[in-house]
Amino acid sequence: MKLTREIQAPLFNEIDIFDRKIDLNDYRDKKTLIAFFRHAGCPFCNLRVHNLMKISQELKDKGMEMIFFFESKKHILLRSTFHEEISPIPLIADPEKKWYDAYGLESSGYISAVSHITTFVQTAFKAYQEKVPMHMMADGESIKTIPAEFLVDHDLVIKKVHYSKSLADRIDIEEVRAFAD
Repeated sequence: MKLTREIQAPLFNEIDIFDRKIDLNDYRDKKTLIAFFRHAGCPFCNLRVHNLMKISQELKDKGMEMIFFFESKKHILLRSTFHEEISPIPLIADPEKKWYDAYGLESSGYISAVSHITTFVQTAFKAYQEKVPMHMMADGESIKTIPAEFLVDHDLVIKKVHYSKSLADRIDIEEVRAFAD
């Protein structure tokens, strides 16, 4: 079931790929972007991570945190130097999609196929230019996972819900910056 605005974000308490305890309750006094990505080699997702990393210190200076979920297993994420460089942002491996389900993420072969047909070549080229990794899926990852992002305010209230309508569809960076303000 999809989530809506003005409700409390589903609480999680997980160990991220860097072996840190990530308890959403610890973010109660902060603004937080919770982002759900596809697999570790997805150029659409890795470009988004790359762009968020560019503004991560700016957001942190404003008191905003980010938490990233990937459907990939921990060992797959850790073998990528790109994903290792995401630290100190928590990166949670959720191959069973427990939290994907709790946050109402969609699985759609249709959306994935249309995105690949219409924008994959351009996205892959941009990923190559930015030196962002892309590779085939591995070890149980799904081509059907559709990303989502949530802007969570103090007291863990969801203020913005964004279920992607394509693999490249995300909350506008300027809206993320404005939320941090």
